[in-house]
Amino acid sequence: MISDKDRKNMKQFYNAILTLKTEDEVAKFFDDVATIKEVLDLASRLEVARMLTEKKVFSEISKETGASSATISRVNKCLNYGDGGYKTALDRLK
Repeated sequence: MISDKDRKNMKQFYNAILTLKTEDEVAKFFDDVATIKEVLDLASRLEVARMLTEKKVFSEISKETGASSATISRVNKCLNYGDGGYKTALDRLK
């Protein structure tokens, strides 16, 4: 369960991201708030989502990205039953 304090912190975090205007600003922000491993993991999940939307198979995705089957399954579940965040982001990147 997410507490009210956690919701407030998440909202502040999301709004902070929305204030950033350039790729350089976003990179600097994430360099400060996350480890390189965390950022790489997030970036990998987005790539997994992109590949799943292109109907790539799990084994190919795992080979190309190094993502585990658990990560690929979780991303696939989000694509099929989630709130549409991956779809929105990927559509806007096109």
